[in-house]
Amino acid sequence: MSGPITTDDTGPIGGASVVKTPTLEITESRVSQVGAFSVRRALPHRTRRTVGAWCFLDHMGPTTVDEHHGLDIGPHPHIGLQTVTWLLDGAALHRDSLGTEQVIAPGQLNLMTAGNGVAHSEEATGSYRGLMHGVQLWVAQPEATRHGAPAFEHHAELPRVALDNAVVTILIGNLDDVESPARRDTDHAGFELDLHPGAMTMPLRADYEHALVVLDGHTVIDGALVAPGHLAYLGVERDELHLTTDTRTRAMLIGGIPSPERLLMWWNYVARTRDEIAAAHADWTAASERFGHVGSPLPRIDTAPPPWTGT
Repeated sequence: MSGPITTDDTGPIGGASVVKTPTLEITESRVSQVGAFSVRRALPHRTRRTVGAWCFLDHMGPTTVDEHHGLDIGPHPHIGLQTVTWLLDGAALHRDSLGTEQVIAPGQLNLMTAGNGVAHSEEATGSYRGLMHGVQLWVAQPEATRHGAPAFEHHAELPRVALDNAVVTILIGNLDDVESPARRDTDHAGFELDLHPGAMTMPLRADYEHALVVLDGHTVIDGALVAPGHLAYLGVERDELHLTTDTRTRAMLIGGIPSPERLLMWWNYVARTRDEIAAAHADWTAASERFGHVGSPLPRIDTAPPPWTGT
């Protein structure tokens, strides 16, 4: 479900500043094409590029797939980010240039760290037929790790916390002293909220900025209805989130310390300068050892050089 990022997503470098008080900003996701699928892209947005270190969120499906045709996203490169893949329905096969071949199913987490460079594909499993519904997010790596070695981890089980009318799965970070085993390079967190009819209150870190994306169903925040296709940005200085729903609803809540770094995102790369992106793309185009080889039957994906290179 990876990328790519285009100028329609990012606009000029920068974006909206952090709102340092509790707020509610609801922005509409942009429909984008990834492989054969139409996805709702909630981040990045021209008015809200990041939430903490989270810099990308694609909501895919539900869509019907079969044994041989699923995501069908051929090998492509990444630098400077972590991909976080979470399914509500279905199954997908992840392959990467580290030699990983990992099927992911609902309730499981795939976390790939790109560092200085990695390539991967996302494919049909050869056995699953049915609905595909999920989300992929990117986390921008900090200076301390973004030039490091790539890595991959799969978590078949994640911790859960029961709240009133809700069960919270901790993908990354912690809640009520319960911590996910997933790697994190910055101070951020990600949760799936499984909401049942009624009201729930979730504790938040007041020094984080937060945002919520509904994947299925709908919920009410501060009197406003939030449904699939929108991102509800909550600002900073909230120590609680109050939600009400009249139907079962599943949502992603992301948060983190507001990032002090200005990111540059283009295609499948997250960097700090245009020169870094141009060099990475030249390496990918030349099939250099930087990105390795993915043992996928799908053709590798390429695109024209960055527009600022003039080539």
